[in-house]
Amino acid sequence: MTNSINTDPIFNSKTRPQSADDEISNFDKVNYLEVTRHQHEQRLDNFLLNRLKGLPKAHIYKMIRSDEVRVNNKRCKAHDRVHREDVVRIAPVKLATREKPIISTEFAKSLLARVVFEDDGLIVLNKPSGIAVHGGSGLDFGIIEAMREVTGKKYLELVHRIDKDTSGLLMISKKRSTLKVLQQHLIDKTIQKHYLCLAKGQPALNEQRIDAPLLRFTLASGERRVKVEASAAQNQDPQAKESQTDIVVHSRFMLANLPVSLIEAKPLTGRTHQIRVHLAHIGHPILGDEKYNPQDKSGVHRLCLHAWRLDIPDYEVITAPLPEDMAALLPTSTELPKV
Repeated sequence: MTNSINTDPIFNSKTRPQSADDEISNFDKVNYLEVTRHQHEQRLDNFLLNRLKGLPKAHIYKMIRSDEVRVNNKRCKAHDRVHREDVVRIAPVKLATREKPIISTEFAKSLLARVVFEDDGLIVLNKPSGIAVHGGSGLDFGIIEAMREVTGKKYLELVHRIDKDTSGLLMISKKRSTLKVLQQHLIDKTIQKHYLCLAKGQPALNEQRIDAPLLRFTLASGERRVKVEASAAQNQDPQAKESQTDIVVHSRFMLANLPVSLIEAKPLTGRTHQIRVHLAHIGHPILGDEKYNPQDKSGVHRLCLHAWRLDIPDYEVITAPLPEDMAALLPTSTELPKV
């Protein structure tokens, strides 16, 4: 794509764009970033999230809508793709003038110790519960920022996301080519993710498919939630998205005098909070889920949902052992599913 940087009246021969691979040093002025091969065909919103670290996603979308971001001097939308040699103009960003987050050596080492797979293009990390995958919305940093800092690699990108309170396997690409291949697999649904969870009650069926469309909505407090859109098809909200999850019950037992099940969940679609909402919908919410199981009486202090296994074409099967705090809730005789 040919850029048109000379048509911008603010842009002149003395103001050259900086490489988008380099960090922005001054947010108080207009910044021009030239897209490199590392960001080629990336969505604009993701491009900005990675350059404006610590800025809430909502603020980035507002900047795009307000024409404070332009690509080759043209108005743009969040879902537009940037291409190599494009020039992205970013207006001054007051909220982004913040000190670089301090990541402790101990925390950095703990993340490196959690790498369960690595090759030339991919890192798979066993993410701990309670840490977000990226910064923003009041968080100084997340897993991706910490991994960039500790590895010293300029190019590391999330292949996908998992909830802050969910533990387990998280894919991080080391090369743009790997990112494109894996994201295409996600689009084609040729990557199978397997989760293990502890759920309230004991389903009657050992195996079943939950097929229920999901709708995102916002509470009066501004918090985002997801619900099953149970209306008849002709009256269904057009924003609701088709969603399916396969579940297998591996064990039924009692915990704190309450019936509980160890369930393997395989999402066939990748919707926000999908497993959590689907299990709550059939009457078996996940233990420790403050959003979708507020009446939980199990006494557990974490969301009992763990990304356990990844089946990726042309890769070996990748697994992450059940975290100690979840494993401790199981009877000693419990057999975990085999790979």
